[in-house]
Amino acid sequence: MSAQAKQDVDRVNIGEQLKAARMARRKTLAEVADAAGLTKGFLSKIERDQASASVASLMRICETLGLSVGELFNATPGNVVRRAQYPPINFGGSGMTEYLLTPHGERRLQAILSEIEPGGGSGDEPYSLPADVEFVFVVSGRLAVNLREEEVVLEAGDTLTFAPHVPHTFRSALEGQNTQVLWVFSPALPAHS
Repeated sequence: MSAQAKQDVDRVNIGEQLKAARMARRKTLAEVADAAGLTKGFLSKIERDQASASVASLMRICETLGLSVGELFNATPGNVVRRAQYPPINFGGSGMTEYLLTPHGERRLQAILSEIEPGGGSGDEPYSLPADVEFVFVVSGRLAVNLREEEVVLEAGDTLTFAPHVPHTFRSALEGQNTQVLWVFSPALPAHS
């Protein structure tokens, strides 16, 4: 590793980020160390930035934590997506405009903003999604969600959380006004355009 690369690694506090990722996943030092083929003591030193991991060890730790090595070198503590830069996406359905609110490549969760015209929605055919959790927040208007043939009507300010593998449909349930909905999925859905 070059001197400049080592300085860059030191500046981003890899150990601190690894520890935060481990704690967020509620894994013990022993669990991660065992899975990565390291001793608990060595992993502890890495997390406290008292020891440097080899590239191979770092890759195994990241794999154990479900991180890409590149995520450790992200120079900013967060990713800003400005309203004027929301990329439009299309999941299908009709009478909708949808925008991706989270950065491309974010795998932990995905947020989508939908502007749904009166009567617009996903269509009549139930669908399911490959995520663990789907969270719905009605920003304005009224949304009807059909889960297993049971309709739930959500008003502005209402939320719904469910397992998106359950077949479902949705539609705007308000005449003469668009419905705005925030959808959050965890983990993020496969890429759509």
